[in-house]
Amino acid sequence: MNIENTKAQMRKGVLEYCILSILRGEDKYASEILNSLKDAKMLVVEGTIYPLLTRLKNAGLLNYRWEESTSGPPRKYYTLTETGKLFLKELNITWDELRHAVNLVTNTKSK
Repeated sequence: MNIENTKAQMRKGVLEYCILSILRGEDKYASEILNSLKDAKMLVVEGTIYPLLTRLKNAGLLNYRWEESTSGPPRKYYTLTETGKLFLKELNITWDELRHAVNLVTNTKSK
């Protein structure tokens, strides 16, 4: 069994939650979202994030707007919709429950 594959699958399982959480505070364009994920050691490539952002938008959780950039082409800024905010609240509850359950099973403490 390949440990790297298992670790990648674990990260993929929480990627949508992480993206929605990143957008909870302010609108961001894809490169900013990608940088936030990389800063958090979530190893994600551009080819993964763009289809995911499109899927979240198509699900009604995100909107976007185009904004001119002083350093290149216009940028697509993503924002949470009201539905996305409610969805994120539910995911926060589920994450807390899941983290607690995993900590109990693995005998680790919450931070």
